[in-house]
Amino acid sequence: MNAARLWEYALGALGRRALSAGEIRQRLHQRAENQADVDGVIAKLREYGYLDDARFAETFAASRRENEAHGRQRVVRDLRLRRVGSADAEQAAGKAFDSTDEVALIEEHLRRKYRGVDLAAKLADPAGLASAYRRLRYAGFSGSNAIRVLRKYSDRAESLEDDPSDAD
Repeated sequence: MNAARLWEYALGALGRRALSAGEIRQRLHQRAENQADVDGVIAKLREYGYLDDARFAETFAASRRENEAHGRQRVVRDLRLRRVGSADAEQAAGKAFDSTDEVALIEEHLRRKYRGVDLAAKLADPAGLASAYRRLRYAGFSGSNAIRVLRKYSDRAESLEDDPSDAD
């Protein structure tokens, strides 16, 4: 594609889905006849305000917190996978989770993921407890807060603290 077609493609891609600068750059590089055209299109997108990683990261982080009930660490990881810079990812996650009670978010996450299941019975089983803990850690919650919530359901939650993979 030439520069004009790359511009049209970029606008269409951004119109269909929010993308980070890294994601749109990768897509443009795959389609460009002349790789030098990609930088020009990216600069033009930024100039017109169509491409702003900080704004994208803030919107993404707030959405993941509210709609997916994910934790801070998961949001940062997902932003990095979406090719957002570390500084923008950390700053956006910090803003999104600054006034959020992680314990309440963990409880909400458990209610969503174990809807229709007797959570106390599920967590009474050591395998179910370990599974719930891993699920919470993968969802981006700190190990200490995950254990704090799981203690409400099982006194065996203390044994999860010995897990060497639990690095906050």
